Amino acid sequence: MEKPHIELTDEERAQLKALLSKGNLPAKVFKRATALLELDRGQTMSDVARTLRISYPTILSWRDKYDAQKLGCLYDAPRSGRPIEIDGEARAKITALACTPAPEGHARWKMDLLAEKAVELKYCEHISGTHVGTVLKKTKSSRT
Repeated sequence: MEKPHIELTDEERAQLKALLSKGNLPAKVFKRATALLELDRGQTMSDVARTLRISYPTILSWRDKYDAQKLGCLYDAPRSGRPIEIDGEARAKITALACTPAPEGHARWKMDLLAEKAVELKYCEHISGTHVGTVLKKTKSSRT
């Protein structure tokens, strides 16, 4: 065995072992925790990569993240993304609207008609008929 690539404190080592013993852990976190423990034991990065069936650059990345973030490196940072515009309350109102009788002059609700009415009733600022269909499909509505 060689010199350890990282040196965990006793507390960090105990936290990692406790985390691994829980058994209910995402695979990413499990692999990262295992890699940190193995690197601390003096295993080479190549051996750890081979054992965990991941690439050598990934091990390098985890080691560098450990140096910067300590055990915070086990978890991914929140990812940016488009914010939710239609919340659960608006979805429920759209679903309830689809369950009401169709407006006069229409045999049944069409997706575009539901979208127009949802905007008119200020359930949301804007929504397309396609998105209304997606909302109703996720609620398993039979009115589509």
